[in-house]
Amino acid sequence: MSLGETVSDNRKKLGLTQKHLAQRIQKEDGAPITAQYLNDIEHDRRSPSSPVIIEQLAKALQLEPEVLYFQAGTLPSDLKNRSVPSERVVAAFQAFRKQLGG
Repeated sequence: MSLGETVSDNRKKLGLTQKHLAQRIQKEDGAPITAQYLNDIEHDRRSPSSPVIIEQLAKALQLEPEVLYFQAGTLPSDLKNRSVPSERVVAAFQAFRKQLGG
C-alpha cells in the first residue's frame, strides 16, 4: 500500500474530511497544511515535506509513524522500494531506536 492510500484509507475510517484533517496538521511555521496539499499526498503526487508533517499525520490517523516514514521513502537507499509488512517496519524502527539508546 502506498503512503497516499494509507493516509486516505485511515482518514476515511476515522470519518475525517480532507479539510478537517488538513487543519490539524501544522507546518513548521505553525500554519496548517492546505486541503489541496493533503489531496496531493493522498493521490501520491507529493510526499510529506518534513518529519513534522509525517509525525502529525500519524498521530491524527492513529498510525505508527514508522509506517509513514517507510512509505514516504525516508530510509537509506538500500532499504527503499522494498515491500515489507507494516509490522516488520514498526519492529525494525523500534529495534533501531533501542540500539541507539533512545
